[in-house]
Amino acid sequence: MISPLVIIPARMASSRLPGKPMAEIAGRPMILHVLERAQAASAGRVVVAAAEQEIVDIVRRAGGEAVLTEPDLASGSDRVHAAMLQVDPTAKHDVIINLQGDLPGLDPSTLQAALLPLSDAATDIGTLVAPIRDDREASAESVVKVACAFPSEATQIARALYFSRACIPWGEGPLWHHIGVYAWRRTALERFVSLPASPLERRERLEQLRALEAGMIIGCARVAEAPFGVDTPADLERARRILGKQS
Repeated sequence: MISPLVIIPARMASSRLPGKPMAEIAGRPMILHVLERAQAASAGRVVVAAAEQEIVDIVRRAGGEAVLTEPDLASGSDRVHAAMLQVDPTAKHDVIINLQGDLPGLDPSTLQAALLPLSDAATDIGTLVAPIRDDREASAESVVKVACAFPSEATQIARALYFSRACIPWGEGPLWHHIGVYAWRRTALERFVSLPASPLERRERLEQLRALEAGMIIGCARVAEAPFGVDTPADLERARRILGKQS
């Protein structure tokens, strides 16, 4: 039986939206919306891995758990790994769920779905995909696409063959939007952070390609809708409109 630990990496130094974790949405910082949804998923203990003390402080004041990590870590996965070593040094948790801190609209039930691919012992990492609905979504560089195939409507899990910002695969058939949630086997995360950035990772600016190039197996569970992410000021305004109506 697996024992998941959910870690949310957060840092203020976003190139497209500086101060993103503290951006106010419906009267609260975005990081607290993500934290609340992770807690509601009941997938496991939830910890925010912060690059700055102000994020730690706001999470703790809200009753959440947060740890401070080195601000200059190379990636979110490195930050998750560093937090894991702090909060679970004796390896009580064998699965680490990396939940991006810019998904304030996440449906809590989707966090559990990320664990489904790990039912196959050969799978190193579980993640999520949702159907792409229109041409704008398919062509958007900010939307990461996955080459994977579900043999039937009843099939819920498929192996990821490639990730790209381009529209893949070619030809008729469904396209899949990758959702930035990863359920790592602890051993896979430890191996991943020990590897250098790979050529395709650098080219596409997608760190999951490092795992594929190293021979790791990534399994995709499909869900009905991709949660909206917040990467730009326009995304933030959209989140404010949507979550403001729900509050």
